[in-house]
Amino acid sequence: MTDWVTLHHKPQAAEIYMIAGWQQWADAGSVSSGLPKYLITHTRARKVGEMSPDGFYLFQIPSTHHLLRPEVNFEEGYSRRIEPHKNEFFYADLDGKGLVIFAGDEPHMNIDRYADGFFSAIKTLGVRRAALIGGVYGAMPYDKDREVSCTYSLPRMKAELSDYAVRFSNYQGGATIGSYLVDAAEAYEIELFVFNAFVPAYDFSQASASVQGVRIEHDYKAWYELMRRFNHMFGLGIDLSDLDRQSEELISSLDAKIEELERTLPQINVRGYLEKLSSSFVERPFMPLDDVWERELGDLFDEDE
Repeated sequence: MTDWVTLHHKPQAAEIYMIAGWQQWADAGSVSSGLPKYLITHTRARKVGEMSPDGFYLFQIPSTHHLLRPEVNFEEGYSRRIEPHKNEFFYADLDGKGLVIFAGDEPHMNIDRYADGFFSAIKTLGVRRAALIGGVYGAMPYDKDREVSCTYSLPRMKAELSDYAVRFSNYQGGATIGSYLVDAAEAYEIELFVFNAFVPAYDFSQASASVQGVRIEHDYKAWYELMRRFNHMFGLGIDLSDLDRQSEELISSLDAKIEELERTLPQINVRGYLEKLSSSFVERPFMPLDDVWERELGDLFDEDE
């Protein structure tokens, strides 16, 4: 264990998995920052460790304004708190399966040292496989299943991951924390993969100067669809009914938003734009065999009634 990682508890479950996210560049729909925090609360996970922020973060770069700076809170001139960068490990015991949930802040520097600490914690905690999550904005139908891109650390993982309705990434460009770690994990022989969910975002600025666009800040549908995959892959058995409900409410709220835009700004032709997106969009629903059987049996009982 590296000296900048502190673990207070070592889980004893026979099978332990990890879901990890960051406040980071690839955080569309708050997939990477929001879903881990939701899971910590939902599973009543307890904190079991942290990585020291020392040496990983810059205070500022000219022209970045508040992007890199820690958050402060003053009341009548007195400092109530300052929010330091955090990288914390939480643990939930789920009917014999163990889930480590990592919630962190993407580092600005010393990434090799950061990765070494992250991987040493994975080894010490006995994590069998780690899932890293992110979100990327894109023009896609808001009422369809989210597209999920995938990268992985070890070649042997590809065949299994192909069963999870993913598109294997051919991205070339700037690295995220996830893409860096998935590349580095191979040297540690760690099974690690990244699922990036594509989150709907629409730019209408060319059609009207009065509206810049629509994008989803908290994409509960993406959260739900990723968790369906993790529940199945890891056998976690987490109750997803709350996320399912929030996903349906999100779609309903977007239906209302589109209706409002159609009524107040008909020149944008939002419906026509979305219909064109839908006509060219290839949906990849994740439907494992046990879900298919459950649906078929439900339809059979409905017919009997």
